[in-house]
Amino acid sequence: MANVLVCDDERSIRELLDIALRKEGHKVETVNSGELAIRKIDSARYDVIVTDIKMPNIDGIEVLKHAHKVSPDSAVVLITAAGDFDSAVQALKSGAFDYIQKTPNALVDEVRVSIGRAAEVIELRRQNQAYRRDAASRNSLDNFIGCSGAIDQLKQTIRTVASTGSTILIHGESGTGKELVARAVHSCSQRGGEPFVSVNCGAFPETLLESELFGYVKGAFTGANQNKRGLFEVANAGTIFLDEIGEMSVAMQVKLLRVLQERTIRPVGGTSEIAVDVRVIAATNRDLHEMVEAKTFREDLYYRISVIPIEVPPLRNRQEDIPLLANHFLKRYAPAAGKNIVRITDDSIQSLLAYDWPGNVRQLENTIERGVAMEGTDVLHVLAPEERSKAKAAAAAMGGSNGSTSVPSDGIDMEAYVADLERSMLQSALQQSGGVQTRAAEMLKLSYRSFRHLAKKYRL
Repeated sequence: MANVLVCDDERSIRELLDIALRKEGHKVETVNSGELAIRKIDSARYDVIVTDIKMPNIDGIEVLKHAHKVSPDSAVVLITAAGDFDSAVQALKSGAFDYIQKTPNALVDEVRVSIGRAAEVIELRRQNQAYRRDAASRNSLDNFIGCSGAIDQLKQTIRTVASTGSTILIHGESGTGKELVARAVHSCSQRGGEPFVSVNCGAFPETLLESELFGYVKGAFTGANQNKRGLFEVANAGTIFLDEIGEMSVAMQVKLLRVLQERTIRPVGGTSEIAVDVRVIAATNRDLHEMVEAKTFREDLYYRISVIPIEVPPLRNRQEDIPLLANHFLKRYAPAAGKNIVRITDDSIQSLLAYDWPGNVRQLENTIERGVAMEGTDVLHVLAPEERSKAKAAAAAMGGSNGSTSVPSDGIDMEAYVADLERSMLQSALQQSGGVQTRAAEMLKLSYRSFRHLAKKYRL
């Protein structure tokens, strides 16, 4: 049965429809003006809105347009006096679900039939949305590779919190898969069919981050040759993921807090507010409690974003998942490299299990990808980073006291060796900088542009 709003300035019509529709089992509210109808639409959700077209001040067409804007899922049925052909055309052009003439004997029956059809359409739409959410939920949770209790608990947490609209703060070390968790929450939620927008707050200077999040108007600054939508507006009705929110400046924190409170944004250089309906999921690998105490992160923003906290376990706390993850990455990268590698050796698995993986799943993935690139047989021989470092140190020691490295008698792929070393240094810098690329670039004496190029080259 449908939740129905009836709007007509004739009392007899309101009462007639109210009685007839309640007998059908519908929940009915009535108002006598377009102004009151708009107020109701702003404050409640209706499956069907039945409104007269000809009313003083605000007419039925204006009610229809407002309903489409505020409650696009509502079906609007317009009624008017018999023979008003122009109103019928205007109603259908404006997107009315149905148009019914006020004929004395047929009005109630036609409205009853129209509401029944609208309720069927709405129910089919809801079933379709539920099906898509369920499919997205299954697919997103399938992305979590592992059989450990920690992963099972994480999946259950995602299922539980996804149905809420609350802001979420994801804690976890670099490389644990915080964005994967955010995407899963989005996919399992009622917003699953809407946009998911990811932003790395540590990758942008403050001024650029503001224009990325909120957009800008033409002429706001040099080079702003046209209006640009911000990522909050792009994510409207969906989810925005603010990764590494601990890197956001205090000034930007103030602006973000205002957006979360007011649910509006103001583009850089703009004078008007834009309403946004966005779920915010934030993530960090830093201790925001300590940052709050150090006055580098606003306490009010912290409580605003951490309504629901989720902790992503580090890889060392779910070692039983390492073989599954390693084989998953092998199946991904071997075909991409044009290699038929069928399995990972037992010694390699033992090496991977003995390492504590400070870079977590991302580091394991890079290790397997590197091993696949270097492997020349149909079986993957790979060492954990610690063992690989020992092997390189031994090779350097064998090269002589002057620190030079000798070339093996059977030769060496120098390009691959140098790439391996280059990638390891990039990875190490990222780990030491907590995943903040600008800091990692400084540690390696690289420009930010060069660092981004190399990170993209090695898919870090």
